[in-house]
Amino acid sequence: MLPNVTVLLCFLALQLRLCAADLCNWTGSGFAAAVDSRLVLQVRLRCTEGSVRWVYPGQALRVVLEPNLSSVRSTTVCIKPSPSFHGASVFIEREARLELLPTDGWRAERVFCFRSDGPRRPVIYLQASPPSDGQWSRRTVGFRYELLGNRSAAPTVGRSGLQASCRPCSDAELLIAACNSDFVVRGHIGDVTHDPERHTSVVEVSAVRVFWQRGGAFRRRGPAPRWRGRVHTLLRCHVGPGGGEFLFTGSERFGEAWLGCAPRYKDFLSVYQAARAARQNPCDLPLV
Repeated sequence: MLPNVTVLLCFLALQLRLCAADLCNWTGSGFAAAVDSRLVLQVRLRCTEGSVRWVYPGQALRVVLEPNLSSVRSTTVCIKPSPSFHGASVFIEREARLELLPTDGWRAERVFCFRSDGPRRPVIYLQASPPSDGQWSRRTVGFRYELLGNRSAAPTVGRSGLQASCRPCSDAELLIAACNSDFVVRGHIGDVTHDPERHTSVVEVSAVRVFWQRGGAFRRRGPAPRWRGRVHTLLRCHVGPGGGEFLFTGSERFGEAWLGCAPRYKDFLSVYQAARAARQNPCDLPLV
């Protein structure tokens, strides 16, 4: 049987369900659009992070994200395009309406995020653009996704990407960041490099102690292994090298650590001990 015929039968027999998917990732083809121009391919993914890869995109693809988030009333969804992303428009489905994301000129490092409130599952809708020459060509529309339970204290996220207030955190914000961030690290700034093209800065951190981290942003490196890692922030925040110890907190986005509150450690310690004495600290840190 010809490979193309096999793909078409797969789509039709499964009534537009998955042909190549696990619980987190999906890879599929748009060949079925050649049979029915009204076709909307339906995909359901059940993880908090994964990827979508649509080869030969045709007509439309509807991706429903439905992991077990019953305990979370609101969720932030972030999507990051693959380097080959082109040939499709991206919409967010809200109450039976489609809201277009401003994805013109998407670059692989750019991230778009939106909030999904209430009981509705987040839905991403892709509409393929017709080939300019009218012929099928090997185009690929792909992206990675992450669902965040609003637990991280880092630059906020919006439809146009990451945003940051670039202001010092209040005492209350410091305490929340120390308890709810994806990473909480005590350490020193080694170096800071700036990338004007990405509008970001990268802070090299040599850690004295890693209280916790969600992923692997900080790892033991060097002949006398010490915890080291890179933390990203926005260029307009004007982060520079500084002496002394800091408490680095923030969130992780697609394997990258993003800086949230970063007070000097002695200043944080003073705030934390005062809150603990007043029994107002939201959590206990193993400081000893």
